[in-house]
Amino acid sequence: MGVCKRNKIAGEEINEEMKKITALLLGAGMRGAFAYAPYAEKYPHELEFVAVSEPMRERREAFAKRFRIPESHVFSTWEEALAQPRIADVAIICTQDRMHYEPAMKALELGYDVLIEKPMSPSPRECFEMEAAARKNGRLLMICHVLRYTAFWKAVKRVISDGQIGRVVSIQLNENVGYYHIAHSFVRGNWRNAGESSPMILAKSCHDLDLLCWLMDQECVRLSSFGSLMHFTSQNAPEGSAERCTDGCPAEEKCPFSAPRFYLNNPEWAKFVTFDESREGILKALREGPYGRCVYRCDNNVVDHQVVNMEFANGATAMFSMCGFTHDVSRSIQIMGTKGEIRGTMEDSKLNVYDFASGEMAVIHIKPGMNGHGGGDEGIVRSFLNAVRNRDADGQNLSSAEEAVKSHLLAFAAEESRLNGGKSIDIRAYKQSLLESMRI
Repeated sequence: MGVCKRNKIAGEEINEEMKKITALLLGAGMRGAFAYAPYAEKYPHELEFVAVSEPMRERREAFAKRFRIPESHVFSTWEEALAQPRIADVAIICTQDRMHYEPAMKALELGYDVLIEKPMSPSPRECFEMEAAARKNGRLLMICHVLRYTAFWKAVKRVISDGQIGRVVSIQLNENVGYYHIAHSFVRGNWRNAGESSPMILAKSCHDLDLLCWLMDQECVRLSSFGSLMHFTSQNAPEGSAERCTDGCPAEEKCPFSAPRFYLNNPEWAKFVTFDESREGILKALREGPYGRCVYRCDNNVVDHQVVNMEFANGATAMFSMCGFTHDVSRSIQIMGTKGEIRGTMEDSKLNVYDFASGEMAVIHIKPGMNGHGGGDEGIVRSFLNAVRNRDADGQNLSSAEEAVKSHLLAFAAEESRLNGGKSIDIRAYKQSLLESMRI
């Protein structure tokens, strides 16, 4: 066995024999450029971006300059990038929801290992075909279900696995989307219309269904779902309200969804609206772009609240609730077991674990992650790189395509149930009917 030379970068001891992975980024938007790409800046000995494709010139040029990518490896479309012979070890796909399938299939065919932003696709057929293509080409395909990689959710999983609360009987998981977040992303923004992106349960909450599958560690056999677009409709527009918040709308001053009030006072959110983050630049974007529209006069059709009820193979149950009408953005959970109970909110970075026999309550304090999604954004990249280096399937099981398809299937079934009056869906029969209709 050879001797490993060691060195230090920024005070961290590293193995110089660790293989640096080169990456092609497809889609240099907020997730690609600011959630996953920072890993290469923090750990340059592990990851290097050598190529990028991005249709927006400002984003494309900024990313290329940031990572010193030569002009020959800067592309305006994913088609141009993947028309080349393989130019990197991996492809990280962060295009819009309906633009995942084609570049993923082409990248797998070319021999790239692929990390793809969630959701895989709004099409069940495409999800199944991507999973099959990864197996056929012998490549890794991982989905960015980043919450599995956070300290908080790993602690929840550990308490369950250690048997501290006995057998899990029921789980209640709440996703509090936040009144400002739902207005930004799901009323005015890119994920407002299911026909252009994905249904809310998939676009936003596939994270949560994935968590429930992971924590329960049982097959979901049946579910039902209810929800609707209740508030953000033209029928609820205040009398006399304008098409845009900047059009002298008489209702703007008291409207909780006022675009000028929100974007002019929140620089972190303003960057989603315009490249010119000056006050005049923001106002110009609100006057002309989608984020200045009245929330009651948009072309949105995704739900603003939804619940999903699930039954698992061992008889355990779970309830998931998503709602846009909350003061904060958070996830809270209550897990009820035969010997105890877990309660916690991710953003509080602590868990309360109750023991029925002793009557004691233990508080587990969790170190908050230092980057996006409580450390999950960095965690998924690290796991992906390790899986690529080791060619070890076990290294990517947490968010493999196979795992992701399971939770995506629940999202598809939940939307089917919601659109059909909350009817109960038998998951095995539902999957079989999908496969038969696709002849897969």
